[in-house]
Amino acid sequence: MPIPVKSLKAQQHQFANPAYQLEVLQHAGTEEGDFPHFGAKLQEHQLYPLQPTGTTILQVNVGKMCNQTCRHCHVDAGPDRKEIMTRATMQLCLDALAKSPQLTTVDLTGGAPEMNPDFRWFVEQLSGMGRQVIVRCNLTIILANPKYHDLPEFFKKHQVQVVSSLPYFSASRTDAQRGDGVFEKSIKALQMLNVVGYGQEGGGLELNLVYNPSGAFLPASQRSLEAEFKRRLLGAYGVVFNSLFCITNLPISRYLDYLIESGNYSSYMEKLVTAFNPEAAANVMCRNTISVGWDGALYDCDFNQMLELKVQPGTPQHIRDFDLGQLDQREIVLNQHCYGCTAGAGSSCGGSTT
Repeated sequence: MPIPVKSLKAQQHQFANPAYQLEVLQHAGTEEGDFPHFGAKLQEHQLYPLQPTGTTILQVNVGKMCNQTCRHCHVDAGPDRKEIMTRATMQLCLDALAKSPQLTTVDLTGGAPEMNPDFRWFVEQLSGMGRQVIVRCNLTIILANPKYHDLPEFFKKHQVQVVSSLPYFSASRTDAQRGDGVFEKSIKALQMLNVVGYGQEGGGLELNLVYNPSGAFLPASQRSLEAEFKRRLLGAYGVVFNSLFCITNLPISRYLDYLIESGNYSSYMEKLVTAFNPEAAANVMCRNTISVGWDGALYDCDFNQMLELKVQPGTPQHIRDFDLGQLDQREIVLNQHCYGCTAGAGSSCGGSTT
C-alpha cells in the first residue's frame, strides 16, 4: 500500500468521517457474529464502568498539521491539515493547569506539534510552571526547515522529554511506513539530539522511541525489541536512547483504511479481542490522562478525540470549563477500538502497560 500524498480529509475519503469509522467498528466480527462490545468484555472482569484512577497527565493535541503523511496515522495528519490550536486555547490549558496541581505532566502531540506557531511559547509557559513537558516529535521536523534546526537545544533548555517515532532500525521498513528518506533524516535528528545530551544514561535528558508494527499484527515483547533497537542503532549509527515504547496500532483512520484495503480487518480485530488482557485493561492510559483537542474540546484519549467521542455528557466538555474533580468522577467513553489498548501486554502512549 503506497504512502498517501494527501490526508483522508483532503481526499474526501469516507474514513475521514468519524461517524463512518464508528459504524465500521460496530460491525466487526467473524462468521460466528459480531465481537462482544468492549464494555461487556470489561464487565466480565469487574472493570465496568471504567473510571479514572486519578488524572496526572494532560495530553494536548496542538494541531493536525504535519510535514509527513504516514500510512498508519490515527490523526490523519499531514501538510494539508489546517486545524491548529490558537494561543488563546493554549492559555485556557495553562489556566486549567494552574488550578490543577495534580496534573504534573503535559504531553504535547499533533500532527507535528513543533509546526504550531505558538509551540515554543507554550513550552516556555509550561516549563515556567514546573510541569514535566513531553513532546511527541517525528524527528524529521528537526531537519525540515532551518527554523527547526535548534529544536534539540530548545528541548534541552526546557528539560523536555522527547518521544520519537521510529518504526524500525532499517530504512526499508521505516520508509515503507513513513515515506522515502524518512529513516535517514530520523537518524540524523537522533544524532543531533544525542550531541546535546539526549539519550545518555543518567544524563537527565530523556529520549524515548516509539515502535508501531508495520503490518496487521501485535507488537513483540517491548523488552526484547528495545534491546535489539539499542544494539542495532548504536552499532550502525552511534545512536543512543533511553527506552522503547511499543504501541499497538488502533483500528481507526488511515490504519483502519489499510486493514480494509488489505483484507486484514476481521482477522486483526479477532487478534485484538482474543488477546484481551484484564491486567492491561486495568492499566489503560485513559485512567490517568485526559486529552485536549486543538479546539479545546475534552476527550478520554487521543484516539477518542480522532473519533470525536467527547468525554461523558454532564462533565466539562471544553478546557475553558475544566474541573478535575468532576472529570475524575466520569465514566470513560468506550468503543470497539479500545481493544487495541488491552491486547497482549497492553498499549499506551508510554508503551506496554503490563
